[in-house]
Amino acid sequence: MIAMFLGKRAVFQLKSNRNLAGFLVSMPGVLWLTVFFLIPYFIIILYSFLTSGIYGGVELPFTLESYTRMLGNAGYWQILWKTVWISLVATVICLGIGLPTAYFIATSKRSNLYLTLVIVPFWTNFLVRIFGWMVILGRNGVINSFLQLLGLEEPLTLMYTTGAVILVIVYMYLPYMILPLYSAIEKFDFRLIEAAMDLGAKRTEAIFKVLIPSIRGGIIAGIILVFIPALGSYAIPDLVGGTDGAMLGNLIARQLTVARDWPSSSAISMIFLLISTLGLLVYMRINKVQNKRRLTIRENYMREEET
Repeated sequence: MIAMFLGKRAVFQLKSNRNLAGFLVSMPGVLWLTVFFLIPYFIIILYSFLTSGIYGGVELPFTLESYTRMLGNAGYWQILWKTVWISLVATVICLGIGLPTAYFIATSKRSNLYLTLVIVPFWTNFLVRIFGWMVILGRNGVINSFLQLLGLEEPLTLMYTTGAVILVIVYMYLPYMILPLYSAIEKFDFRLIEAAMDLGAKRTEAIFKVLIPSIRGGIIAGIILVFIPALGSYAIPDLVGGTDGAMLGNLIARQLTVARDWPSSSAISMIFLLISTLGLLVYMRINKVQNKRRLTIRENYMREEET
């Protein structure tokens, strides 16, 4: 009895030490998220329900004026719709380019080299890359200069358009689509495609019916990694979009710097937060359903093996 008691006590002590060690290891991350994520968001939520001061800032009393004014203004809804539309189009384009690119890299013998080339743009500053596109798309930029050499009289309007914003967003966030897709495709057993082809399926048919469903998690992760940052884009539409390509981030900045209306900018930020959170919840739900489905299939397979 004494030995059993001492053994249980030792096990309890070991678990307590592990829990304490895990708590101490996670403390820096928890503090970081609390100070730089949770507290700022709590301040934004609080500011969105306060009254705008005469000279900027916020003051009492609490009110819903920022939300009612925003929801009743058609201009806000137009910019919100434009932001979601631009982000969706950019995400679809990134998926269309990233999927075959990731497949090529995963099946190539030089995958490390191609992965390095995908990551290379991260070595350059974000703003420097945007300015590079301004040089390419400008009125006297590389494209217009080349077309004028071919005989074009008037330069094309490539800058300060919605198309320019989509183009630069795709360029900036395409690696975020390629990397999770590559990670998912690399783990895929390509013998399944060969088996499908042996059963009469064409290669493209096998890819769409066997490969795509198997890498659904990587596809969803890539969509979220592109769509959510694209929603919050500020520098890209500000530098290459102008007034025609303004997005939600530009509206928030304008409310803060020009109108000095902190409650309205906080309310718009809350709308952005809700959209981002909704996207993450959808991803978590889909991932949970997939895990349950895989577990069910595995259990059914094990039962069949036992019988």
